[in-house]
Amino acid sequence: MAAPAARADGSDAALAAALADVPDLGRLLEVDPYLKPYAPDFQRRYNRFSQTLDNIGKNEGGIDKFSRGYESFGVHRCADGGLYCKEWAPGAEGVFLTGDFNDWNPFSYPYKKLDYGKWDLYIPPKPNKSLLVPHGSKLKVVIRSKSGEILYRISPWAKYVVRESGNVNYDWIHWDPEQPYKFKHSRPKKPRSLRIYESHVGISSHEGKIASYKHFTCNVLPRIKGLGYNCIQMMAIMEHAYYASFGYQITSFFAASSRYGTPEELKELVDTAHSMGITVLLDVVHSHASKNSEDGLNMFDGTDSCYFHSGPRGTHDLWDSRLFIYSSWEVLRFLLSNIRWWLEEYGFDGFRFDGVTSMLYHHHGIGASFSGDYHEYFGLQVDEDALTYLMLANHLVHTLYPDSITIAEDVSGMPALCSPISQGGGGFDYRLAMAIPDKWIQLVKEFKDEDWNMGNIVYTLTNRRHLEKCIAYAESHDQALVGDKSLAFWLMDAEMYTNMSVLTPFTPVIDRGIQLHKMIRLITHALGGEGYLNFMGNEFGHPEWLDFPRKGNNESYHYARRQFHLTDDDLLRYKFLNNFDRDMNKLEERCGWLSAPQAFVSEKHEGNKVIAFERAALLFIFNFHPSKSYTNYRVGTTLPGKFKIVLDSDAAEYGGHQRLDHNTDFFSEPYEHNERPSSLLVYIPSRVALILQNVDPPN
Repeated sequence: MAAPAARADGSDAALAAALADVPDLGRLLEVDPYLKPYAPDFQRRYNRFSQTLDNIGKNEGGIDKFSRGYESFGVHRCADGGLYCKEWAPGAEGVFLTGDFNDWNPFSYPYKKLDYGKWDLYIPPKPNKSLLVPHGSKLKVVIRSKSGEILYRISPWAKYVVRESGNVNYDWIHWDPEQPYKFKHSRPKKPRSLRIYESHVGISSHEGKIASYKHFTCNVLPRIKGLGYNCIQMMAIMEHAYYASFGYQITSFFAASSRYGTPEELKELVDTAHSMGITVLLDVVHSHASKNSEDGLNMFDGTDSCYFHSGPRGTHDLWDSRLFIYSSWEVLRFLLSNIRWWLEEYGFDGFRFDGVTSMLYHHHGIGASFSGDYHEYFGLQVDEDALTYLMLANHLVHTLYPDSITIAEDVSGMPALCSPISQGGGGFDYRLAMAIPDKWIQLVKEFKDEDWNMGNIVYTLTNRRHLEKCIAYAESHDQALVGDKSLAFWLMDAEMYTNMSVLTPFTPVIDRGIQLHKMIRLITHALGGEGYLNFMGNEFGHPEWLDFPRKGNNESYHYARRQFHLTDDDLLRYKFLNNFDRDMNKLEERCGWLSAPQAFVSEKHEGNKVIAFERAALLFIFNFHPSKSYTNYRVGTTLPGKFKIVLDSDAAEYGGHQRLDHNTDFFSEPYEHNERPSSLLVYIPSRVALILQNVDPPN
């Protein structure tokens, strides 16, 4: 990060005032003194958060009550069998409920107008006390706009919506089962080390169709557990009308996507994951919303405002979607209640917040390069309404469930985003290390192996803020979307169709691809952060790319699936990459390098293409040279005693060439090397990664 010039408001008096207001700001400034000129910014942000929280307490009885909006808004069965309905539609002249239950008469059940743009309705039960609106009924909210137009809408609080075959729009289904799913298993404790399996239910089958919650529960969860991942990040769960949006154009925020099954089946999925000790995170999209009006939030009350900014500020130019007005009281209620809904109703253990960069800045990151100069993160370009919402959301999540996890998808690198709120930070637990996958794609696309810069690789993997945890990944779903392709496919391309059989000799392309695939993932896992993420299927080198059914590909599902059968076939080389990924995770589970302090890199030798570092009392050695092996190569260490190989990418079970003898003992000696007090001699074959463990330290 570039050190900023002192600014006028960075005076001693301003600093003292900020330190007085923000409880632990001194800790943040101790870690990063270059932030001192911006102490008033942290003070203002913290005070806005505190004032909003206080206002919620005074006006709503506290954030606990405020975040339970889903208990009154929407449609609810009463104890007497009647129905209570409530909506916020400040721009409406009239609000009505219609559906199967009244033969779609649009005006027979009018809502009563309340203060602050709210409307409510009580419908008594039938004379025999039976339900007037039974489970599975179709409903619509009818809005009479100020211009007199009659609009049919889905409640923003709808819990279940479906699209029947042949229909363009979704239908709102009243979801009120007599026997809702009951959770059997408690939530797992927060993992010491976070190993995330990024998952999409719909593409989790090898068949050309949309897979189900049931399929994922029965077939994919056991794979995830077997691979050593302890966390799932669930994509595309919040209902989205357009499947090809990958779940990022939300239409119904409280509805679990019906294209995979029912809400109760999603609950069973989460519960089953918990029974395996797996933490489950939801990919939550509060950065924008779909422009759909008939089955989305847009124009709900007949105006272009309501939940969103009016005019140009309310539209994202690149995403063609609507942008929330985070300063609105009812929008805060809606979004905070949405957070709580997924935690309480479905048992999720936290969130990956999508599009955080777009939320943080009025420019939404469009055209911003983010050089690292601190001026880019403070001032008028920051949307402090959105930042206040994110602080409130993190406060709510961690207050309700202290073991919950929140991850920010932020490409800007905003300082303190992952620092505690008490320090003036955003309160996230982790941020995604988004520069890392870009670096790997750049290297495999644009550079020959011998031109890979070891120092640049190390810099990219270690360039993160002290005490702000990062999730490292070599590739996610972003890198595999149509127009790009998976790392494995960049490395091996068309030969993956013809030369992945173990019955055929290694070709140079396949050999290179398999060896580098393992090395890239291990060095990212070990050096890149405090957590690790893998997108489903990429652990075994899934070929090709991702592309959802759309007009441009004749509605094909061919690229919207995960071919897990490839790794189950013992005659294909995909099994080698799968085995390595599994054993890499299992070793991390035993040794805990992700939860250990950042590694000390003792060597990044450009000529030899060797990188060596220590973390969690392990010695990691990587030889990226395409052809040179090194005998008696000296590597520095702080650890005296005997070492053994505990992971070797060249082993037979990983598709390697078996050039290392695992029975060999390596002994360090008090010979200083590369700023380490001891060193040892080791044989390092070309294109190999190995991990040595100190197994017999001297007394």
